[in-house]
Amino acid sequence: MCGIFACYRKDDIESFKPTALRLSKRVRHRGPDWSGNVIKNDTILVHERLAIVGLDSGAQPINSPDGNYVLCVNGEIYNHIHLREECSDYEFTSLSDCEPIIPLYLKYDVETPQHLDGMFAWCLYDVQRDRIVAARDPIGVTTLYMGKSSSSPRTRYFASELKCLVDECDEITAFPPGHVYDSDTDKLTRYFKPDWIDETRIPSQPVDYKAVRTTLEKAVRKRLMAEVPYGVLLSGGLDSSLIASIAARETERANREAGDVYADGKHLAGMDDRGLLHTGGWSRLHSFAIGLPNAPDLQAARKVAKFIGSIHHEHTFTLQEGLDALDDVIHHLETYDVTTIRASTPMFLLSRKIKAQGVKMVLSGEGSDEIFGGYLYFAQAPSPAEFHTETVKRVNNLHLADCLRANKSTMAWGLEARVPFLDREFLQLCMNIDPAEKMIAPQKGRIEKYILRKAFDTSDEPGVDPYLPEEILWRQKEQFSDGVGYSWIDGLKDAAERAISDEQFANPNPAWGDDIPTTKEAFWYRLKFDALFPQPTAAATVMRWVPKADWGCAEDPSGRYAKIHDQHISS
Repeated sequence: MCGIFACYRKDDIESFKPTALRLSKRVRHRGPDWSGNVIKNDTILVHERLAIVGLDSGAQPINSPDGNYVLCVNGEIYNHIHLREECSDYEFTSLSDCEPIIPLYLKYDVETPQHLDGMFAWCLYDVQRDRIVAARDPIGVTTLYMGKSSSSPRTRYFASELKCLVDECDEITAFPPGHVYDSDTDKLTRYFKPDWIDETRIPSQPVDYKAVRTTLEKAVRKRLMAEVPYGVLLSGGLDSSLIASIAARETERANREAGDVYADGKHLAGMDDRGLLHTGGWSRLHSFAIGLPNAPDLQAARKVAKFIGSIHHEHTFTLQEGLDALDDVIHHLETYDVTTIRASTPMFLLSRKIKAQGVKMVLSGEGSDEIFGGYLYFAQAPSPAEFHTETVKRVNNLHLADCLRANKSTMAWGLEARVPFLDREFLQLCMNIDPAEKMIAPQKGRIEKYILRKAFDTSDEPGVDPYLPEEILWRQKEQFSDGVGYSWIDGLKDAAERAISDEQFANPNPAWGDDIPTTKEAFWYRLKFDALFPQPTAAATVMRWVPKADWGCAEDPSGRYAKIHDQHISS
């Protein structure tokens, strides 16, 4: 993944170039490996590169051989080998997984993103037509913002992060996932239209446990496409543990097939004909965990790592280290949402440690809770229909919550996070399962995410090795900010209480309108955000994550406040 900045139809573009380079530099943490820029007509595209695939020849922006098309991409295209075969008459100039977007545009025009399997945000400039087309992946795993300026009405800006646009734009929006922008019409159009996207359509498909398992395995397998060392984020919870277990199996299988296992564990092998690295940069999978000393997640992650045979790296942080990082976290995350900041801080600290250990890509477990209704407050859903509607809303808002957290917490240090649970095929399968099958029912022994757990329960399959220890497979949900250590959230609340006086709290900024923080912790984060991003338009890109109040849920997003927390349910 990388950082992009584009400015379309800017008067005196050559004079604007130094400004464009300065603005793009604000996201150089996303792409520390190289920088590039191209000016055509009155448009400039700038790219900050993080090299994962096509290390020697994947520099961007990418120019077509005839010079008529210029492409800037932040992301990974997992089906690029197939797309190259489909566009075999095109003269490719690199091994970049992103370059097939250009011939796809020649073939499909604005329908191009429909043919991409991956996570992406890109801008393509058509020189002869003076046209820019931009698109974002279906769920919004990759961040993208779009801006306008009243002082230059015809100009359009695009950037990977908000901080690139706040000085130039007085109207900024989070580019909606699953959409494509066409400057010919100056409109955004939804290209991602699965049947489950409609909240009012309640599915009735019975669960196919085998399909759930094999589809997730396939999703993990395709995301091991890399030419650099990779690892997994392992919290010890169900989601990250399943991803780690599958990735460990796939890494072992690839090594076995390649026959390239070396004792030092660091042999880089070549790519096979599917574009997958035989070893992923290591002969064994590396896993990474973080928490306060003796945190629940650290203890569980240790068990999982031992069980799956990963080379495990455990890191701890102190409460003060977390508090000291808050301003940096809000600067990189560009949000004041309580849930996001709580969970992002340990992930931000861990990402720095991981990058220092030579890793550039990790797999992560985001998305499962939204798909399967895994948050503990889902136990209070009044009906299967309302349960399903809430899952659809949560998936559709992932780009403003967990996807934003995973992307920006890791990319703050030039580390790429990939999320197998948000694979299009896996979503299509699991979002169409009858929600009655997903409902949390303690009286029936159905813990949260029962479907997912059961799909990977091999206890009744003779000869099939278990994926996880039973106590992990059936461990109750801990939201990441809880699992890293309960004193983390308590410490944040105490610090906010000291930082915000009663008088301050009683007199919020009138500019906040109806978006008034209801706790001192939320008030504290909003003040920090406003100090970093004082422009009024910046706050419009933020969404606050809260449980469903009309289900009788506690306002605090911590899982500890859910009524079902600490009920231990066996399978």
